[in-house]
Amino acid sequence: MIQRRILLDQMMDERVASALRDCGHNVVRVGAIGLATVGDDEILARAMSDNRILVTLDEHFGDWVVLPLSRHSGVVRLKAIPATTDVVLGLLLPFLKAHESAVFDDRLVIVKKNGVRWIRTAE
Repeated sequence: MIQRRILLDQMMDERVASALRDCGHNVVRVGAIGLATVGDDEILARAMSDNRILVTLDEHFGDWVVLPLSRHSGVVRLKAIPATTDVVLGLLLPFLKAHESAVFDDRLVIVKKNGVRWIRTAE
């Protein structure tokens, strides 16, 4: 399994982080590094500077008017309904396993129960 460097947005709890670590990923939660109350732009900047894939439930990461994406290590936006830890893990773990060799750079990936959409955000 490929180890991914992942930054979990503030709505992801420690159970999500632990499950990802158990799968071999290098995971940091924004709350653990003092970013729990900052804006999306600062979280994305940190993910970029640390070369981490940002995993979020936040819809703003799919709205270029609110938060334009350019060069980044990847953003995975989960559409988890309801947004419980179990539903998040039920989407995220199989997605990462199925896309071990995928390149996430400069891509917004929207993951939901019935599919995955890959959007290239920079050329």
